[in-house]
Amino acid sequence: MSSNPNPDDGVAKDAAILRDALRRPLHDLRISLLDQCNFRCPYCMPEDEFHEDYEFLGKQQRLSHDEILKIARVAAGIGVSKLRLTGGEPLLDKRIATLVHGLASIPGIDDLALTTNAMLLAPVAKELADAGLHRVTVSLDSLDPDVFRRMSGGRGDLERVLAGIDAAQEAGLAPIKINVVVQRGVNDHTVLDLLEYFRGSQHVVRLIEFMDVGNRNGWRLHQVVPSAQLLEQVQRRWPVRRIDQNYPGEVARRYEYVDGQGELGFISSVTEPFCGACSRARLSADGMLYTCLFANQGTDLRESLRNNADDEELKDILSQIWLQRADRYSELRRPELAEAHVLRKVEMYRIGG
Repeated sequence: MSSNPNPDDGVAKDAAILRDALRRPLHDLRISLLDQCNFRCPYCMPEDEFHEDYEFLGKQQRLSHDEILKIARVAAGIGVSKLRLTGGEPLLDKRIATLVHGLASIPGIDDLALTTNAMLLAPVAKELADAGLHRVTVSLDSLDPDVFRRMSGGRGDLERVLAGIDAAQEAGLAPIKINVVVQRGVNDHTVLDLLEYFRGSQHVVRLIEFMDVGNRNGWRLHQVVPSAQLLEQVQRRWPVRRIDQNYPGEVARRYEYVDGQGELGFISSVTEPFCGACSRARLSADGMLYTCLFANQGTDLRESLRNNADDEELKDILSQIWLQRADRYSELRRPELAEAHVLRKVEMYRIGG
């Protein structure tokens, strides 16, 4: 006799999961708090364009915390269980801990994370942890002081970033992931030194292929260091072996050091696209919802919010956006078009990485 009194329950539960046109579920929502940043990384926000007179979004143009919380609550009701706060640099929001507390209180949210450059992290790490933040991801492209300074647009202080990582560890915001965008001829020669520094620390370094996000980073295919090449370099220094995903749809391929000194990952959007398992939507600071990192248009939720849309109306809007989603840019990428910047895409500083 079956132990399940209603064998159709599993089928019904699966049928209730919101899936897009390619049968991908909605699990993750990435929320950009603001479009400003204290760095000027050339591949994201180059100084010559984002100078001191550049006009970023004003307070009234950005979503308020209450508006963000309302969207997050509705999203949780249709399947979102993971939230990530991004920017720009999210720690420029002076009231971020209050927002974190509100997001952490939403039923159904079991993973609340933050992506930061960590320059401002040390003084607020414990406060964020106490507010309910689970973990942080730190963008850190090199431990060579000169390379790091160039890649941060001359604004980064490496010691402050490392202090931020230490403070996050002490506050329990772990596992800490270290994201490294690898560019040929820029920082690829410093990758092994960075890996060696974090081996045994319990932090997970993730090596990311330089991607054609947005329209301002001058992306060219020859600047990409394929993950396969990086893996070969790592293997020559320290033997590693492949390990299973933490969860379905995880973007990084995971490896562990054979000698037990931790884990590293490879994010290979250019050479090994993973669109088929993508479960992410992205909310920009001005309230546009995008269904792909490489999207060229989104849906304006701010207007609906400020026209007093209730939860049911928002639920219908979000559901219809996801049900119609068919994005798979990385699988269809044509390098010659990406290099010529023919395809207009939303800038990374607006929707995070």
